[in-house]
Amino acid sequence: MIKHAQLIPVLLLAALLAGVITPLRAQTGPATPTATRSDTPAPTAHPWASLDPAQREVLAPLESDWNRMPPRKQAHLLQKAQHWVTLPPDQRQQVRQRIAHWQQMTPEQRREARANERKFREMSPAQRQRLHHSFERFQQLPPAQRERLMQQWRELPPAQRLNWNGQQHGGPAMARPSTHPAGAGRPR
Repeated sequence: MIKHAQLIPVLLLAALLAGVITPLRAQTGPATPTATRSDTPAPTAHPWASLDPAQREVLAPLESDWNRMPPRKQAHLLQKAQHWVTLPPDQRQQVRQRIAHWQQMTPEQRREARANERKFREMSPAQRQRLHHSFERFQQLPPAQRERLMQQWRELPPAQRLNWNGQQHGGPAMARPSTHPAGAGRPR
């Protein structure tokens, strides 16, 4: 059994992006083939100018790319925007910021974020709760201490990162799942 320790950046990305990746995945996911059933119409393109003001507001970070997106991606994002436009202004602003951040990520960073999201979804509820608790404790640290911990982690060789425990460096202990839920005994 592997010791309970976790990589702060992996945890942070998993916790922060878990709620964001799913709606944003449509922007860069693999192209899906058009419907094969003749009774299922393919989505039609929605030019930026055809969006209502509320949709344009929440999807603003995508404006420059919108008209080049495949209709399926546009349709998926418009479906998500139906919910996003009902959010309070501060939460809509968070959505816009997350979309903008996703747009600025490299393809490799996006792949890593998706992998972290998959790992998060594979965790048991107890593991997720420990992760959430560790993340909250990390967030409560003073910004300078959080940055110092992140810098210490970045400076470690990859092999040492796996066993790094932030608590021994003045931060919260991070819970690490000991086995893969689908494959007992497989280290994570």
